[in-house]
Amino acid sequence: MEYMTIDGQFPRLNNCAVTLGKFDGIHRGHRKLVDKILEQKAETGAAAVVIAFVSDKKMILTRAERRDFLEHLGVDVLLECPLDSRLKHVKAENFIRQVLVSSLHASFVAVGEDFRFGFERKGTPALLEKYGLRYGYRTEILQKEMDGQRKVSSTYIREELKRGSMEKVTSLLGCDFYVSGTVEHGRGMGHRTFFPTANLIPAQEKLLPPNGVYVTVSSFGPEAYPGITNVGYKPTVGERFIGVESYLFDCEKNLYGKSCTVQFKKFLRPEHKFSSFEALKEQIHRDIGKGREFFQMD
Repeated sequence: MEYMTIDGQFPRLNNCAVTLGKFDGIHRGHRKLVDKILEQKAETGAAAVVIAFVSDKKMILTRAERRDFLEHLGVDVLLECPLDSRLKHVKAENFIRQVLVSSLHASFVAVGEDFRFGFERKGTPALLEKYGLRYGYRTEILQKEMDGQRKVSSTYIREELKRGSMEKVTSLLGCDFYVSGTVEHGRGMGHRTFFPTANLIPAQEKLLPPNGVYVTVSSFGPEAYPGITNVGYKPTVGERFIGVESYLFDCEKNLYGKSCTVQFKKFLRPEHKFSSFEALKEQIHRDIGKGREFFQMD
């Protein structure tokens, strides 16, 4: 997959099936849009292009995670567009003419029914459709994915993630929320005092659930291990940075330096400081028991 952060000019492409949005998390609604451009790719040979508008907020998926996710789906080109003052002041009609038509030579555009773009958010799906008739691209407007009476959105997912409602987050995303990274060397106290763990330091841009203990599955390529994960500062131990530390059931392998993806299944308890290492160790034993119960392990 080709990837580019736009700083002024868009690349010159040809015959593109394009979808546009923030794509923060790539939830069920986003997947519908991506599926549409992939359908066009299969039917017409058009390049599947995602234009993702990027703000400075923490992200459900980091940029690296989003790139990997879209590449895995089969997207050909990802264009990340920072929502700076220049882009915010481009009129919707000019964006259509300059970007979709002149630069990308779009043959197909898919957007959600509430998509807005351009100066003062005056660009609408209807406007895309109108200009498509003039410039020769086809527009498909998709209805929002619903969760009961509420629309599936990144805002909705952020609210549930903030609550630690991992089952609901999974339902809205269409997959588990996850944190990815490289296993780091910790202070070694897990091995000396408690239990062997795999430690990740999440990217600064990553939006995390509340500090606490979760039931998780950690994947290292094709190998996956159930376990429990602590998100936070580990106040009993005295860490000064937020980390994602996983105890993996029935795994004694050396995992340092390996790429890891931690999928979050269920929130168990909030993080708090214990009176002693022994009290913390006893609680971890209880957490492990609940984790094994979740996976129906003896």
